[in-house]
Amino acid sequence: MPKFIKKISKKAGLAPGTLVHVGNKKQEKSRITIIDYTKDHFEQKKVHTVEEVFEYRDKRSITWINIDGLEELDVIKSIDKHFGIHELVAEDIVNTGHRPKLEDHENYLFIILKMLYYDESIKSITSEQISIVQGRNYVISFQEKIGDVFDPVRERIKVGKGRARKLGADYLAYILIDAIVDNYFTVLEKEAEEIEALEKKMMKEVRPEMVEEIHYMKRDMIFLKKQIWPLREVVSALQRGESKLITKSIGIFLRDVYDHTIQIIDTIESYRDLVSGLHDIYLSSMSNRMNEIMKVLTIFAAIFIPLTFIAGVYGMNFEIMPELKWPHGYFMALGIMGILGIGMLLFFKKKKWF
Repeated sequence: MPKFIKKISKKAGLAPGTLVHVGNKKQEKSRITIIDYTKDHFEQKKVHTVEEVFEYRDKRSITWINIDGLEELDVIKSIDKHFGIHELVAEDIVNTGHRPKLEDHENYLFIILKMLYYDESIKSITSEQISIVQGRNYVISFQEKIGDVFDPVRERIKVGKGRARKLGADYLAYILIDAIVDNYFTVLEKEAEEIEALEKKMMKEVRPEMVEEIHYMKRDMIFLKKQIWPLREVVSALQRGESKLITKSIGIFLRDVYDHTIQIIDTIESYRDLVSGLHDIYLSSMSNRMNEIMKVLTIFAAIFIPLTFIAGVYGMNFEIMPELKWPHGYFMALGIMGILGIGMLLFFKKKKWF
């Protein structure tokens, strides 16, 4: 349930804009890295004090400031104050329970996204909130912990090939969003492999513990939809918005991200149908197995009914009964019972009841 519900009770009664970290503790100490570049210049470094970031606010170059760790609230507060970020935005940054959204604050755009990973150790999907603040010449990204999907982006900026170093901060924000969205395909591929593997196992043999696997897969599909579905609105708002921070040249790239988002949502719906189909297969297989068991028991019961009748008749305590004192009566009764049993088995086999 922690994947779906964040505990926000500790914020109750506090004034709006009060910074309180909501979410699992992942990294107590914040790590700040900076990438500053122009077409002909590139600089990448890790800073040790938050004050070292301040000089990049009004530079003509494009700056990407990345903060890993949201629990050191003084760092978040200092950066937000220096860059003129509203206190309610800062509150949303440290609250990791938000759905993806976009806010236009005129001088900067605020975007919340979910970065998803497939955890091989638990065979499940985990998420991390990433908040992006895009100004005129800078992008600030806030992450919950060290480690992300942006290494290809860093490499592209470092190498300087393509558009990465030629366009502005809006293009940098786009490629960060695009990297997050592209990683969704990797997560979905892992989930598809798990679904396919379970389907193959169910075709061979259905076991009771498989219903638990199906249940967790259903939860993952619900979780994926919850994390990704609002992203369509975010990308659409970026594409159709009239923010002065988004140039027209970025529109075609945002349309591509929007198409990917729709494709991902369609894929999730398909996987949900597949998982529901696996559940139906499980129920049908268990029902068929029960029917087979009941059929066998019914055949045995049908065979023994006439045999029990004969045994019951000759078990009555009467002195005068046909063949009661006949020396071969016992063997005759057994013979009749055996002939009846074999005859009924042959009859059931002819009817293809087993």
